Amino acid sequence: ADAAVRARLEAEAAEHGWAALHARLAEVDPTTAARIHPNDPQRIQRALEVWELSGQPMSAFHAQVRPADFPWHPVHLVLAPADRAVLRERIARRFHTMLAAGLVEEVEALRMRGDLHAGLPSMRAVGYRQVWEFLEGTLSYDEMVEKAITATRQLAKRQMTWLRSLSGAHWLDSESADPLGQALEILRAVPINEGTTMC
Repeated sequence: ADAAVRARLEAEAAEHGWAALHARLAEVDPTTAARIHPNDPQRIQRALEVWELSGQPMSAFHAQVRPADFPWHPVHLVLAPADRAVLRERIARRFHTMLAAGLVEEVEALRMRGDLHAGLPSMRAVGYRQVWEFLEGTLSYDEMVEKAITATRQLAKRQMTWLRSLSGAHWLDSESADPLGQALEILRAVPINEGTTMC
């Protein structure tokens, strides 16, 4: 990464928005742009950095390291609640558990170090970002909780959308009586030369 290029891209995003930078990425690297959501600034920034520093699209580098004669075909097993309400409730419960375990205190300790700021990718992570804003006084505690849970649910939605794009993926309901047994039945039917990827 180049600090000057990154700073310029961030300045452009602040002025025009990340959607505009995503549109530019689509012009120079449509393959990568198609895989990146317009609201994913970190990946948009990284892909544009690669283009500007190397003169080649990121997708070209990916193609170079992907062997064309790979002999196995992955079997994608996706374990998730079939009922979206279950996932939404679990996300909320998990964040409250993180708060009870000291998330606010953890972020406060990071703020006090002096070498970190809210613009860093690590501090823009879901949960950290909202707690940081709460500690700076821009959000109330209740607003912080609501925004963090909402952001996590949006992230989960994007992840589920990506998983649905996997060709031939086998979806298993994590709330079913025996998801492991179902997975084993699927794998028993897979030809011996196929690989397995658990998602």
